[in-house]
Amino acid sequence: MFLDRERELQFLERRYEMGGPEFIVIYGRRRVGKTALLLEFISRHGGIYLLARETSNLENLKRFSDRLSEYFGDDFLKRNPFQNWDAFLEYLNQKATERLVVVIDEFPYLVKGDRSLPSILQEYWDLKLSNGRIFLIICGSSISMMEKLLGYKSPIYGRRTGQINLKPVDFLHAREFLPGYSLEDFIKAYGILGGSPAHLLEFDDSKTIKENLLEYLRSDSLLYQDAFFVLREELEEPRNYFAIMEAVAAGKTSLGEIMNETGLSRATVAKYLSVLIELDFVKREIPITASRKSRRGRYYIKDNYFAFWFRYIHPNIDFIESERRKELLELIIDDLPNYLGGIFENVAIEFLPLISNKLPFKPLKIGRWWHKNEEIDLVAFNEKEEKAILIEVKWKTLNKIEANKILKDLNRKSKILKMKEWEQYHGIIAKRVKDKEKIKGGLIWDLEDIENLKFSPE
Repeated sequence: MFLDRERELQFLERRYEMGGPEFIVIYGRRRVGKTALLLEFISRHGGIYLLARETSNLENLKRFSDRLSEYFGDDFLKRNPFQNWDAFLEYLNQKATERLVVVIDEFPYLVKGDRSLPSILQEYWDLKLSNGRIFLIICGSSISMMEKLLGYKSPIYGRRTGQINLKPVDFLHAREFLPGYSLEDFIKAYGILGGSPAHLLEFDDSKTIKENLLEYLRSDSLLYQDAFFVLREELEEPRNYFAIMEAVAAGKTSLGEIMNETGLSRATVAKYLSVLIELDFVKREIPITASRKSRRGRYYIKDNYFAFWFRYIHPNIDFIESERRKELLELIIDDLPNYLGGIFENVAIEFLPLISNKLPFKPLKIGRWWHKNEEIDLVAFNEKEEKAILIEVKWKTLNKIEANKILKDLNRKSKILKMKEWEQYHGIIAKRVKDKEKIKGGLIWDLEDIENLKFSPE
């Protein structure tokens, strides 16, 4: 299944049509759909897909020789495989007199086997390949290693003609992977799986969420094992990282709370959080009205798959390993509404820009706000126009009395905001709001309104 990624494909198509030599770098975490993107591009233009393995140089060179010999019908190469990377790159240079797409996937494995490869590639690009018509793509799943290859100290720094950091798909596009679910059930699935296509495809939308979760909780399932695999590929000492991510997933979002939960020092927690942010596992948020230097930062796990895994799976591995998955399933189902509250807030952040033409003004900033013991789930504002919308997000069904109580409380909280002199509007985004058309003095949305978008950004 190939869904979404139109923007990335358009970028590759534009570079291809320019006709000149290209050196494109594509990277992103495992399961986000890099290989699917590359194979889709090759299916349109032809080319060679070479997948590196974590093996010896000679073994990778032999496998690449076999693929190239098949592609070009070169029996001599099949009988005499490359013995070094110079020979491999020289061969590509000779074949690139016409447009030639060459994809080298999992490039970091090759660098592990031969640290001199980036320097060799730099020399061939500068002296030969950049004079031909090759369309070279190197790709990798190790974020840390790929960013080193793109860094200032890397030999191939400045040689690339383009790059793509492939991220998980957003909520609206993730919906396309499980169209058989109602929107409510899809939000549950999205909270469990996140936006990586391979994870989304592990659920069967002809089965209930509980049935799919029961399969997830098998000790041999991809969803259970993949977090270990991805994290250990990126992190050299996973123990402390795992402790920090488990604390964050449990709702310990401030630096002090994480320190208390893990027993680690401030310096240690700060250091590990910095690495997790750099690797795109964790994000730091500040109140939407605060300056960038604010010390009131909160930390959240970025990908729902890891947030769910560290909240429910990692602390309860013994349930899975001892085949008590049905017990764990019931624990998860009981707590899931609490977990989904935060997921629904993120969905709401994506929802608001899509209805900006229906709002009293066009917000330029949207985010969470908190101060001491007060919080507002979403504040959307336009500083130039001095207008703001304050919104509470509830993963529950509200009646008219509950909705009016929330709006009244928002009015109270609005007096604390720096923008209290601005023109303000108050609103609610909930799973369902009964008789919402009868509620006055507030902007009210629920799943029905999100569903009516038909999941199209237009």
